[in-house]
Amino acid sequence: MEKKIKIAIAGLGNCASSLIQGLEYYKNISTNDELVPGLMHNVIGDYKISDIEVVAVFDIDKRKVGKDFAEAIFEKPNNTTVFCPNIPKSGVKVQMGPVLDGVAEHMSEYSEDERFVISDEKPVDVVKVLKDSGAQMLVNYMPVGSQKATEFYAQACIDAGIGFINGMPVFICSDKDWAAKFEEAGLPCLGDDVKAQVGATITHRTLTHLFSQRGVILDRSYQLNFGGNTDFLNMLERKRLKSKKLSKTEAVESELTQRLDYNNLHIGPSDYIPFLKDNKICFLRMEGRKFGNVPVSIELKLSVEDSPNSAGVIIDAIRMMKLALDRGTTGVLLSPSAYFMKHPMEQITDDKAREMVEEFILNKRER
Repeated sequence: MEKKIKIAIAGLGNCASSLIQGLEYYKNISTNDELVPGLMHNVIGDYKISDIEVVAVFDIDKRKVGKDFAEAIFEKPNNTTVFCPNIPKSGVKVQMGPVLDGVAEHMSEYSEDERFVISDEKPVDVVKVLKDSGAQMLVNYMPVGSQKATEFYAQACIDAGIGFINGMPVFICSDKDWAAKFEEAGLPCLGDDVKAQVGATITHRTLTHLFSQRGVILDRSYQLNFGGNTDFLNMLERKRLKSKKLSKTEAVESELTQRLDYNNLHIGPSDYIPFLKDNKICFLRMEGRKFGNVPVSIELKLSVEDSPNSAGVIIDAIRMMKLALDRGTTGVLLSPSAYFMKHPMEQITDDKAREMVEEFILNKRER
């Protein structure tokens, strides 16, 4: 059993930048004896954060391809907060992946500082790179709407014989056919669409759960999100949002005993505001009826740096995946997926999912 957790990353954007910064920032945390800001688990099983090693990276932007990933994470259009600027050189260069549907056409209308700029390099043989690197799993950070690109990397993981963590809202681990493929290949997968530490979806879910638990009927609700990163720029193309809106909506509706009519629930990205950079603003409203059918409403504004919010979850998902690989667990990891992801194979309340995750860590639960 290898102590190092060797990971590959597909898509070196803001989320990957925050994750890689976090690997350096938290490298000296070695026990669960102290409360560390930003971490849900200091150690998972026997695995510390310092055990995670990035061994392969794929991207398509000419400002990143060919550079050491320790440098490339700070290249444009990345614009997340730099909380750990001194990342040691890794010796691992960013390699050219296939573009497929990873770049929305409308991005060409914006300045190079804001959008992806496709490299002239020829795409590498991804499966070969994964095998040669010794990667044990791949973290997928493709842009929203990248159906073909995400499916490509999922299949590459199967062909390379490694685990797959899907942080994006293309349904792989929650799709029965794809789940069966990983099961048949004897490999684990975890997804889909990462649920931030304290983000719009988890906040909306928590308040919806509160309404349900306290006997309040939710009649109408909206969740509007704004940001200035490439994710929000990409999502200006509404055709790319089908799975994203479904993922976020189902994550909230699963907390209700009765689903709301389409006209009474609106959840989804709303606009791109460049000066916000990686800061995400969420406006949330909930309208319901309590005792005596008397109205009650909640209005909330959430402001959060988007990508560290994701990294705080993925850093745990990686170690959960390693436990599964060590144990020979195959197919969808139900407990971690329910707790860490918006659109798991099975929606479970966050409190229950957390209990299940702790049981999984202790090897009291298979998945």
